[in-house]
Amino acid sequence: MRPATAWPAPPAGLDADRLVWAETVAGGGYTQKVLARGTTLRLTDLAGDACAHVLLYNVDQPFERLNVADTVKVQWQVYTAPGQLLLSDQGRVLATVMADSAVADSVVADSSVADASGRHDTLFGTSTAARNTARYGDGSAQGPTPAGRELFALAAAKNGLTRRDLPPSVSYFQGVTVDADGHPGFTGSAGAGASVTLRTEMPVIVLIANTAHPLDDRPEFVSTPLEVLAWADTPTMPDDPLWTASPEGRRAFVNTADYLAARGLK
Repeated sequence: MRPATAWPAPPAGLDADRLVWAETVAGGGYTQKVLARGTTLRLTDLAGDACAHVLLYNVDQPFERLNVADTVKVQWQVYTAPGQLLLSDQGRVLATVMADSAVADSVVADSSVADASGRHDTLFGTSTAARNTARYGDGSAQGPTPAGRELFALAAAKNGLTRRDLPPSVSYFQGVTVDADGHPGFTGSAGAGASVTLRTEMPVIVLIANTAHPLDDRPEFVSTPLEVLAWADTPTMPDDPLWTASPEGRRAFVNTADYLAARGLK
């Protein structure tokens, strides 16, 4: 495995020496990495049918992990958009969505439905072995149509975590909308070349499973490559507009800062 700094095509304007993670995850594959606070993580759907299911954990205390229920409830928003905070079950910010190529190439401090691309999902999690076996014939991690939860279990094990440590995930590049009656509608791909950029606000374990979304209504299993790039950067600071974009967000950032200061982290 070559070092990230040897990646042949770093993001435009970025010195390759800043890269700390660079790989292409095949359709039906998974990956994992420990990232420092203030790391930028960019996920790109290379061919138009990737689906990046993502989980985040506090490195030092992995019982603190992504809580999608609080992420959508606290921010009054189920649709992913730039400025969305990915919250833990302790009310802290694990990461921030900085950009979504389907919406804009820069930070949007005040997320709204109008800002959301509708090509991501925070509600339905990833697929299970039972569902994929019933639908495609095989949901095992080593099979041709692997379930996301099975892939997550492998990624988790490499970080000392078990199946009991797998909460619901967020999903990028295959969207779901919800109508006025609460019925989901699968919106499909964001298109080839679409990207989502996150910034870690705490040291985190990142688990990624690249496999078909559970609500994908196509009869065949479709999953194409996902590019994962990460580079050293800076976390969100108190003078950033994101800190004051909402009272709920400010509280989450203050909670995060307090925790980090007590642990001697900046």
